[in-house]
Formats: sequence, structure tokens, C-alpha cells
Amino acid sequence: TRRDMTPTATTALVLALTLAHHASLAAAAGPRVIIVGAGMSGISAGKRLSEAGITDLVILEATDHLGGRMRKHNFGGVSVEIGANWVEGVNGGKMNPIWPLVNSTLKLRNFRSDFDGLAGGVYDRAYVQKRLDRANEVEEGGAKLSAKLRPSGQDDMSILAMQRLNNHLPNGPASPVDMILDYFKHDYEFAEPPRVTSLQNVVPLATFRDFGDDVYFVADKRGYEAVVHHLAGQYLEADKARNIVDPRLQLNKVVREISYSGSGVTVRTEDDKVYKADYVMVSTSVGVLQSDLIQFKPRLPAWKVLSIYQFDMAVYTKIFVKFPRKFWPEGKGREFFLYASSRRGYYGVWQELEAPYPDANVLLVTVTDEESRRIEQQSDNQTKAEIVEVLRSMFSGEDVPDATDILVPRWWSDRFYRGTFSNWPIGVNRYEYDQLRAPVGRVYFTGEHTSEHYNGYVHGAYLSGIDSADILIKCAHKRMCKYHIPGKFD
Repeated sequence: TRRDMTPTATTALVLALTLAHHASLAAAAGPRVIIVGAGMSGISAGKRLSEAGITDLVILEATDHLGGRMRKHNFGGVSVEIGANWVEGVNGGKMNPIWPLVNSTLKLRNFRSDFDGLAGGVYDRAYVQKRLDRANEVEEGGAKLSAKLRPSGQDDMSILAMQRLNNHLPNGPASPVDMILDYFKHDYEFAEPPRVTSLQNVVPLATFRDFGDDVYFVADKRGYEAVVHHLAGQYLEADKARNIVDPRLQLNKVVREISYSGSGVTVRTEDDKVYKADYVMVSTSVGVLQSDLIQFKPRLPAWKVLSIYQFDMAVYTKIFVKFPRKFWPEGKGREFFLYASSRRGYYGVWQELEAPYPDANVLLVTVTDEESRRIEQQSDNQTKAEIVEVLRSMFSGEDVPDATDILVPRWWSDRFYRGTFSNWPIGVNRYEYDQLRAPVGRVYFTGEHTSEHYNGYVHGAYLSGIDSADILIKCAHKRMCKYHIPGKFD
């Protein structure tokens, strides 16, 4: 059973921030805020604070670049994205806030991903379509069931449990086609299997319900990270080449300690530098919060620690492989193809990239969760050998050459990320989510994991920065420093 976060879980929780007035600061200067992290959420929060007149900022970024998990990499002569790659949720009732930035403002090259007509290797297309129709039918039943569950989350169940209720058993070596289709529909989206993913909070998925079903693959030499650079340039000084040169942004500053009290915050970095401010906004991943990278003094309260550990930091690994020539199918309905193995998630989802990267002869294969962790710990040569073996099994009638190059991101092993994005596990409701976002004294939190409806997505990170900044602004400007969390069963 889930442990209660407070002694009285059925009552409304009010987190009172005991914040003193800052009489010593000139009114025009406003409060000083430190932002930890220069990814999408941190930069978005800084922009919102600046718009509210809070411009005395210091942004401390652990790496040597802006963008966080939006990161381009030169591979085989083309610029690929090792992190976020798609604008997910387009052409629906509402406008995804990232889409106009990508498609209109910056005009980044992008391509609509075509998931129709999945190729299934040796399996007959008609058979694969029949099994996919069954999976879609079960998911529709799941959406109807999800709508009937109480908002408190008391009745939540895993997606797997819902499948069993619908007499659908896709996860087994006896049905490799069902298993890879199940993997494609769930693990490929959430980076974790249906047995740990919440039905109530992801079926239907708010991103696609609100913004539309289409997704667009960004493939531009400026990188998807150009969106973060653009937002930063709205309030940070940039040179003629649009590189951020503002001294308020400090790179290669690894925050190791955050001390907080009723009168302010002190942040220490790995190079023994000390920064003092009125507030701090922590935009690291939930994976970093779950690690020992940053020590909080005093320790975060129990309710906050428990909320942090309620959530999963998933691992989603996009492996790029280059070949001397093409041997895979191309054309309409052939962008994605699946490998139906008796081993779940074993190099299962493939994407050919001829449209975004003409004549580059590059394939993208995605692995997640346990396979991601396994692959991160072995050599790239071993991974390359496994991939070629799988492709020779899939295209047995073709002469599949050895791969000439491979790119394996290692997000899980990286102490500055500890994974790729958060996943919403079974049994965690909006109450725990509000606790994850809630400030502790003068310490505020943001990141895709704090996005109420869009965790795990770029637009979730962008919107969370705005939301968390608004909470800080309300306190700093209006002295409205009580953050109210509705009771668990309200």
C-alpha cells in the first residue's frame, strides 16, 4: 500500500513558506534568484521571472552548454538529436506552445512521422495489422475505464492490469508480434513497461488529447536545442552570432549543496564557489534529485523526499547506426519497422531516416529501461555487433553489411541527468504530483517532472518553468507565500 505523505492525508495540506521581507534590498533591484540548470525548464523559468521584473538572476549550469536533454550531436556528417527529437502533439484543438517556435519562429527543419503501415519483418502485414487493431481496441476500452475511475487515484491500476481485464495478454515469448506491438504503443512512448505505468494518468494521454495526434521529427543543423537558445536570448545578452554571452549564465558550475533558511539561500558548487540569493529554483531532473549530487541543508522534509521517490526516472536510448549502403525498406508507410523478438525490448523499434538525412545511410533504433541500462554498460562494439545480428535476422534475404559507425547516448550513467524523462507510475495521484512541484521554504522546483499534465515532454518542461516561476513571483511580489495542496482524497 502507498504510504501517506502526512499524518492527516485526508485533510488539505498547506505548505506555509515563512519568508521574511527583504528590507535591505532596494525595491527597484527586486529579489535575487539562483536557477540551477539551463535546460528548457530552467531557461523558461528565467524568462518568466525576467518578464515580471525579477532580473537579478544567476543561472548555474553543470555542463558546458544550454539545452539540457535537448542536445544535438554530429554523427556521420549530419546533426542528430541524442535527446528530445519530436514536437509531440500537433494539429489538434489547442496549440502546442513548442510548435510555433519550431515551425514558424525558428523554422527548424521538421518532418511528420508516419506511423501508418508498420513493417513487421518476416510477418505478414495483414496479420500484423490484425494484431495492432486488437491492441487499439483494448486501449479504447482502457480509455473508457480510465474515465470512470475516481479523480483521487484510489482506483488507479497499471496499463497491464487493464489489458488483463480485457483478456489481452501481449507480454510473452509465445506471442512476439503482440509483445513488440505492445512495446511500440507503451514502452516506446513512456520508456517503461505497462506493468508500472498508470492507466488513469496516461490513458488517454493529455498531450495528444489536447494538442493533436501528429508528431514532428526535428532534424536541423542548429539542433532542437535552438528553441532553448531562442528563449534564453529573450532575456540574456547575446552576441551577433546569437551566442549567449550574459554573465548571469555560468556554465560548468556543478551545484553540490543548497542551504536554505528563512532569510535566504546559499548555493555551493564543485569548484568551491559560493552564491547567495533570496530564492533558488532547482530545475534538475527528478533522477538527479533522487541521487546524491546535491545536498540540501537542512534536509528536505519527509513529505518532499517521499514525493521525489514516488516518481520514476525512465531511460530512453536512441542509438544511431551508420552503414556503407542502404538495405532497408523505404517509402510511404515504411518509416518505422519492428523486430518481433521473444525478448521484450531487444532492439525492437527501428526508424529509417532518409527523409531528414538523405543519403546518410543512418538507421535509428530505440531501446528503453533494462535494455538501456544493459547497453550503457557494454562497449559500443558489442552493441554494434548485436545490432547487425538483429538486422541480418530481419533482412535475411539481403546482404547486410557491417555498420561503419555507431552513437550510443548514456543518459542513465550521466550524473547530471540519471535518465531521460519521468514516467507516471501506478498509484501516484495529483496530490503527490503537487507535492513534487511544491516549494520548500525558499527552494523552488521545476522541470518536466513537475508538469501537471505533460510530464516527459518538451512542452511540459517549458510550461513547468512558467508555472514554477509564477509561484515564486506570487511570493516575492505579492507576499502570497502559502502553497496550497488539495487533500489526497478531495
